Amino acid sequence: MVLDWALTALFATLALPCVLRLVRLDYARLGWPVRHGDLAELLLVIAMVAMLSPVGGPIPAAGWQAVLVLTTGWFAVAWWRGRTGCAHHALSAAAMLYMVTAMPHTAMAHGPWLTMSSSARLALPLVAVAAAGYFVLDAARTGVLAVRGSAVMSDGAGQASRAVCRVVMGAGMGYLLLASAL
Repeated sequence: MVLDWALTALFATLALPCVLRLVRLDYARLGWPVRHGDLAELLLVIAMVAMLSPVGGPIPAAGWQAVLVLTTGWFAVAWWRGRTGCAHHALSAAAMLYMVTAMPHTAMAHGPWLTMSSSARLALPLVAVAAAGYFVLDAARTGVLAVRGSAVMSDGAGQASRAVCRVVMGAGMGYLLLASAL
């Protein structure tokens, strides 16, 4: 229970830099892909908080499934059209959709609310392990690029904030997927 609350607080704090970027950054100069990426990041952070919170979230699991299907579709189409940076968000939303869909849905576990029971195991655990591998590797790669001060991380405003969010979200997603699959 303590770990659930600690992770909930950690992911809730990630919402602040997402909101600050959305309020402060000049998206006319940075372009719509950056704005859409920041919006997706905020949505995924909120979904993680709802899944990890021991009390659940105000949106039922079916509502999150609908939102995540739309988010996955939006970024998958943008990725297919060759937009850079959309692949990660499409995969992140798809992994969140998998977690919401593959967790057991019994009234005794969490009613209509979205919560990840610490004792529940996800269906198709190999999918969870593969997705966890992607997120852990992506978090490590992003962390190394951020520490090195790579040109990838220094090409625009808010990149350090984005890197921190991506590392924490990736590590958290990896942990959550592995913990639920094994």
